[in-house]
Amino acid sequence: MIHTYDEAVDWIHSRLRLGIKPGLSRMEWMMEKLNHPEKELKAVHIAGTNGKGSTLTFLRKILESAGFDTGTFTSPYFEVFNERISINGKPISDEEIMELVNIIIPLAEELEETEMGGPSEFEVITCMALYYFARMKNVPIVLFEVGLGGRFDSTNVIDPLLSIITNIGMDHTQFLGDTIGEIAFEKAGIIKEGKPVISAASQADAQKVIISKASEMKAELLMLHRDFEVRYTGPSESGEEFDFFGREGKRSYRIGMIGRHQTENASLAVQAAVLLNERYSFEIKESAIKEGLSSAHWPGRMDKVNDMPAVYLDGAHNPEGMQTLINTIETRFQKNKVHILFAALKDKDLTSMARDLEEKVSDIALTTFEFPRAAAPEELAEHFHQENHRIVRDWETYIKEFLAGGGEEEILIVTGSLYFLSEVRPKVINN
Repeated sequence: MIHTYDEAVDWIHSRLRLGIKPGLSRMEWMMEKLNHPEKELKAVHIAGTNGKGSTLTFLRKILESAGFDTGTFTSPYFEVFNERISINGKPISDEEIMELVNIIIPLAEELEETEMGGPSEFEVITCMALYYFARMKNVPIVLFEVGLGGRFDSTNVIDPLLSIITNIGMDHTQFLGDTIGEIAFEKAGIIKEGKPVISAASQADAQKVIISKASEMKAELLMLHRDFEVRYTGPSESGEEFDFFGREGKRSYRIGMIGRHQTENASLAVQAAVLLNERYSFEIKESAIKEGLSSAHWPGRMDKVNDMPAVYLDGAHNPEGMQTLINTIETRFQKNKVHILFAALKDKDLTSMARDLEEKVSDIALTTFEFPRAAAPEELAEHFHQENHRIVRDWETYIKEFLAGGGEEEILIVTGSLYFLSEVRPKVINN
């Protein structure tokens, strides 16, 4: 029996020793033991390489603006572990975490004795979320973000109202495959029989796989640039503006997140809201869509945490994310001197990220942080070949010095691992 919040979180994190365990057998076993909470939920399932969290946030804010309490399951967290399971953006309480852990521990111990072995950390957290939203705080709808891939991800025990696949890129190749087609196959595993799926996958190989899977599952497929369209109209002071073209014609929107790519994520949320309104009786008016999009904010995605000098956090943790960051720098910060503070995990495509970054930015500081898979600054430096980078061992001092001495036209972008950003954010935002 767990008696404190710290004990509960420590027990959850102790499951990390089991690593990543793809497959649904353990989740299905636990769902059976709990009398299938996953079957009691109305959910939207979101997969993809980048953009899952932003798309989820846009859709959450739309639903909230329409008057629906909305549950979310996301990863990683930025400031407190409880963020991973939230309602209307408010994390669950410490007491609820303790209650959930005490429900799951006996199952984990019993499962440990079977040939399947004990559940991983992510399986435990997923199980907690499913039970919480079904039995403790029932809400009209829950948005589930996939942890890794889709087909064998522990969230894939749900039968959602609809699924969203944001985009496909080369990430987690050791688990998902080393081609776009193979990775798309894993993401497309969330498509369910007869349930609509919305996709922003742009590559021909990815589209072919998703079209095939949707056809096999008799699931209506709505693809960006085929069945609906987004036209970027330009930046606003604190975000972006775009036109959305769907079955009902043109609509114009403004979002509160920075980056042209966010207009595509927002368009997925708009299309999802349209389907929820048309198919599942979620009354979502146009005013709710506008209000939700404009008020959406997602930590770690061009997240402005200091004004003067400007500091942004952006979780560009793979080549696609890095290219998106560079595009944002080129379109919004051409007149600024941009400084980069970069830390990443060893198992990422560091060569591609370094190449793209050093070609576009003149001042790059390489650092590390306390995390088992974090690369040392020297390891990062091996992938940078120009002379515009340097090693910084104490990133807290580096940031403090920038805050104290940065000029009006200077910008610091802290980027790389989302786990790194979760350490940085409270240090800067509370400065």
